[in-house]
Amino acid sequence: MNNQFYWGRIPGVPLTSGQMIVASQVGDVTGDGFLDWVFLVGSKQQDSPYITKIQLMVKNGRTNQVQAFILPESAGYDPTIWLGDLTGNGIKDIFIAIDSGGSGGIIFAYVYSSIQGKMIKIFDSVQYNERHPFKVQYANNYKAEVYSENPRKKYTLDLQNKGNEYLNVIYNADGTLKQPIEGWVDPVSALYPVDLARNGKYDLLGMQQIAGRYHADGLGYVENLLHWNGREFLIVRQTVAIYGENL
Repeated sequence: MNNQFYWGRIPGVPLTSGQMIVASQVGDVTGDGFLDWVFLVGSKQQDSPYITKIQLMVKNGRTNQVQAFILPESAGYDPTIWLGDLTGNGIKDIFIAIDSGGSGGIIFAYVYSSIQGKMIKIFDSVQYNERHPFKVQYANNYKAEVYSENPRKKYTLDLQNKGNEYLNVIYNADGTLKQPIEGWVDPVSALYPVDLARNGKYDLLGMQQIAGRYHADGLGYVENLLHWNGREFLIVRQTVAIYGENL
């Protein structure tokens, strides 16, 4: 995402003691025709890549005024900024992604947009995960069923390519389950702006791993395409990708 590290101070950007600019992009995010400076600032220990107290700052290119926004989840690794039109109004929006550092590889992602002259948060990955729950259940005949509650969908995965050693632990010889087993779907672990129509207007493509008996027991991925409808990002296409069997 072409981020830059700044270890010093930038004129006109107020930083407190211990803060540094950890990501930066330039673009017109206010729609007034002037280039704005968009920064992520945070605190970082010299012996650790972990960054805390991450904030978004926008320096208006016309007025030189600086606005600061505290992120709901304000700590993690490798914070990045991308600027592009996600709302379709011709003005660049601010897309932020931060690696959580947890074992699930999830990210914290946010979109800030200038709407009616005011910069507001229009996407929050934590809220998104809460609004789109899943359920994973193993079923008889070497299958796993993935249930999406919003949108309401069901996906059936064939587990036979997992091999006999894997299946014999879970299933009886007649293909029935030895005991009930539930898996889960991770929160969003990847989120990418995509311009499917190649017209400069972007959607968001999210990926979430489907886990079986334990996290490393991956069964596939849920992929959601999110489109801004003028009020919120809605899932307009949901698919499940599975791993292929080696031939």
